[in-house]
Amino acid sequence: MNKEFVIELNDLTTGYGQHAVTSHIHAVLRPGQLISLLGPNGVGKSTLLRTLGAFQPPLGGEIRVGGQPIGEMTSAQLSRIIGVVLTERPDIQNMTVRDMVSMGRSPYTGFWGRLTPEDETLVDEAMQQTGVTDLSDRMINTLSDGERQKVMIAKALAQHTPIILLDEPTAFLDFPSKVEMMRLLGRLAHQMQKIIFLSTHDVEMALQLSDSLWLMTREGITTGTPSQLAQDGTVARFIQCEGVLFDATTLTLRIG
Repeated sequence: MNKEFVIELNDLTTGYGQHAVTSHIHAVLRPGQLISLLGPNGVGKSTLLRTLGAFQPPLGGEIRVGGQPIGEMTSAQLSRIIGVVLTERPDIQNMTVRDMVSMGRSPYTGFWGRLTPEDETLVDEAMQQTGVTDLSDRMINTLSDGERQKVMIAKALAQHTPIILLDEPTAFLDFPSKVEMMRLLGRLAHQMQKIIFLSTHDVEMALQLSDSLWLMTREGITTGTPSQLAQDGTVARFIQCEGVLFDATTLTLRIG
């Protein structure tokens, strides 16, 4: 495990202005894991992700990467450590898919933004891994929602950061593509020892394909492996309702 990039949340409170959304979070994100954040709409998942990505400051507590508070890091430092894929649709005209993915290399290309052969190779690999190579010459504004989401993930991969944060990365994908994307993110976490932390509403997929879960409610966050949280009843309390049954052995849901 690369301890340099362990993320520690110490008594973290997130929110906007004076309004706290989540309070007093103590948790750790470790390299080599795919971690899924689950919770109902409006509970603060996106706010937490934006705070972890340094898009907005915490209201209290702190976030440390490798022991250093992210509030003390420069934007240049952060861009080489944390890649972020948000759900907002980019309003971009006259840019090809390859140009967009190549923007992931901007933290390394210097003032003129010229890609080296090594940069070009990393762009090629990111596009291959996400299955967007055939879209290389397409304009971003002509893509479907699912295609655009894959391109934005490819851009984050090209950024080559040890940490990738994703807000609903499977939201616009069909079922086979959802499974493919989650498996890809899991492989990247395991093989490249990345921290990959994502929010999702795909509960069953998160249960079966994640290394760790963060279950977020108004009362706080509970963390653990899917098996741990299934066996102690946390998952059932979190998702089970009338007509929905959870099998803690198979980590599957049944409607009946």
